[in-house]
Amino acid sequence: MSGMSFTAEERARRVKVLLFDVDGVLTNGDITIIPGEGGKATEVKSFSAHDGMGISLARLAGIKLGFVTKRNSQVVAIRARDLKIEHVYQGQAHKLDAIKQILAEEKCTLEEIAYVGDDIIDLPVMRVVGFAIASANARAQVKAAAQYTTQMPGGQGAGRDAIDFILTARGVLESTIEAYLDAENPEARKADIGVGNM
Repeated sequence: MSGMSFTAEERARRVKVLLFDVDGVLTNGDITIIPGEGGKATEVKSFSAHDGMGISLARLAGIKLGFVTKRNSQVVAIRARDLKIEHVYQGQAHKLDAIKQILAEEKCTLEEIAYVGDDIIDLPVMRVVGFAIASANARAQVKAAAQYTTQMPGGQGAGRDAIDFILTARGVLESTIEAYLDAENPEARKADIGVGNM
């Protein structure tokens, strides 16, 4: 795609793998740390139920999903497990390393990857993937690198906005919603039924 100009919709139609940064994209960016016994701490993050539903819809539409984040967090691991996320890369100071591994595992091209980011650490990935998406709360440099900016900020539905845009561009949003609502659909019944760390 280098040297050629594609619309956001054209880019969205090529997506096979959708990757998200976490803090500031799937959360509002707050990192709450509650001190505990012996210097241990509990980290708290809040996720949007709308994003969880969107991830279920994306899976029904055949899109593979992943989290690529710099921080290591048990909370993220639990959320990823609850949502059955295929690719979870934490502790990624250089996120392109994770992208290379995902490319090999999925046997796809950079043009078939979408990435949702909010801060400058996301720029190296956003500059090379086929569809770069910024959350509404993203830094100016990130919005400038994106082909689409979500209406909602991180933690308040930015992930869902990205998914709805991709599925709409493919012309499958409404049919995917109806498939999800079908009581006989086994995939819909098991979507996002996690309950934290029980």
